[in-house]
Amino acid sequence: MKKQCERSLNYGIIGNCRSGALVSDKGAIEWLCLPKFDSSSVFGKLLDEEKGGSFEILPETEAQISQKYDWNTNILITRFTCTDGIFEVHDFMPRYKLDNGNYYMPPDVIRYFKHIEGAPTFRITYDPRLEYSKHPTQIDIYKSFVKAQTAKGNYDSMYLYSSMNISNVVCRQLLTLTKDEFVLLSYNQKLLKQTVERSYTKLSRTKAYWLTWAERTTRFGKYNDAIARSALVLKLLSYQKSGAILAALTTSLPETVGEVRNWDYRFCWIRDASMVIKVMTSLDHYNLANDYLRFITDLLPEKDERIQIMYGINGEKKLTEETLDHLSGYCHSAPVRTGNAAYKQKQNDIYGILMDVIYQHFQLFSVTLEHSEELWTITRNMVRAVERNWKRPDKGIWEMRQNDRHFTFSKVLCWVAVDRAIKIASLLQQRDQAEAWMPLREKIKQDILTKAWNEEKQAFTQAYGVADLDASVLQMEFYGFIAGKDPQFVSTVKAIQKELGHKDLMFRYRNKDDFGEPSSAFTICSFWLVRALYMIGEEEEARKKFDQLLSYSNHLGLFSEDLDFETKRLLGNFPQAYSHLALIDTAMLLAGGKLSKEELLLQIIH
Repeated sequence: MKKQCERSLNYGIIGNCRSGALVSDKGAIEWLCLPKFDSSSVFGKLLDEEKGGSFEILPETEAQISQKYDWNTNILITRFTCTDGIFEVHDFMPRYKLDNGNYYMPPDVIRYFKHIEGAPTFRITYDPRLEYSKHPTQIDIYKSFVKAQTAKGNYDSMYLYSSMNISNVVCRQLLTLTKDEFVLLSYNQKLLKQTVERSYTKLSRTKAYWLTWAERTTRFGKYNDAIARSALVLKLLSYQKSGAILAALTTSLPETVGEVRNWDYRFCWIRDASMVIKVMTSLDHYNLANDYLRFITDLLPEKDERIQIMYGINGEKKLTEETLDHLSGYCHSAPVRTGNAAYKQKQNDIYGILMDVIYQHFQLFSVTLEHSEELWTITRNMVRAVERNWKRPDKGIWEMRQNDRHFTFSKVLCWVAVDRAIKIASLLQQRDQAEAWMPLREKIKQDILTKAWNEEKQAFTQAYGVADLDASVLQMEFYGFIAGKDPQFVSTVKAIQKELGHKDLMFRYRNKDDFGEPSSAFTICSFWLVRALYMIGEEEEARKKFDQLLSYSNHLGLFSEDLDFETKRLLGNFPQAYSHLALIDTAMLLAGGKLSKEELLLQIIH
């Protein structure tokens, strides 16, 4: 039975491509891991309201609280309109380029208190709980900073600096704002004196960085705000040091409240990351692609080394799954997990996903001979892997933990791998190799057309020999396996919509898995349906569904992994890269093409 819980994922994300934080719509930091994304939490109220810890701002008088992003940035502004005055808190993690070309992106959160009018009063609840709250956190007040450290267990620490009286900040004393102030949280002890002026400079330079970055995002005839916000989210989920892309900022947010489908998503899935890269290069953000491909090539030093489905953000290959039994979980949805046992799984679709990105890379970029040869080696190794594995069952895109099956999506992506390898060989003038791979491509295609089709359902099904339908099959057209107007694809789309559609959203599948029958909507599948409807000619219905989907985001335009069918409440890890890349891809399709320079100028003027 589901436990009742009124919490919702009304959070904004801030970050600097090193770590990130979630700030509630009331201005409370309830999730922060330092010094990097996959470190232990210092604020974890998201996963345990009593033990997790947070940084809250509590107005002394009645207040209306609103929230928005500073336009085209990842700076979050929470406005407190109180009986005794008005102030804003500008939350950000510093990120900008230094004169030497390196990025300044320390493991810091700055809360800049901007005075608007009056003399608003408030208290601060500063309650850090280091190391996932495994042990008590000790707080010591010094002359210029406050140090929080673990009282026992593994040593960890965090520093607080402020222009306000630090004893009053930490001891929850009444604070009155009559001018701009700041609070800075850092994993490191600061060497320079921290001042309001220094914090404002960091705020200004960070704002300039994000505005410059966002300006490069391709603009379209429609949906530019949704595309821009999603692109900014995806950028925040990239890890500058290695080039990895995280699946989400969080761990253990349940797919359904009260159930145990809770996973740690603070890792780099080859599938998710590769799809992010493909969509971001479509928006003219090419550095992400270069950094990610460097991450991949660094991971594959040996010609016969098996590709894992996922890695740690620094390339870690062992991601042992553990549970934190002392935490109650989001809305009491235990267990809370760190690590992810799925890293051991075999998923044959990753070959096609990665090959698709490598092919795009060759199309878009002038690649050096050395880099070309490295990618060509990876290409040939991928085809060899497909030759060995395409006939074998696997765990599939949804990471079933039960018995392996011959999943249709996996087979289609094996075809994609060989198809893109042939195209790469042609681009590199390796025609003999391209011709040698053509029979394998055709063999896989015929196998799918014969064994994945279900005559009774008039659809391609989830796996060979079953009648269950699966939303991932909607991707057959996207990857070029079948034409949008092909009668078999048209009937497949209609069958999937009928069987998996519910309350304007989509199940990914309805058959029982390791944990029973799914009960929530998988957000990306609803976007996939919109695209599929558009491609089979149902353009009006596609647009209507897409506009409806956009309305289900939170107050800042952010999406998680899942949605509740009845309430449209966000569920699952947040914000989810998968959901936002699908939003962008679908919006680009429906927007009717990129704006010309003249159209862009007119849009800016108006």
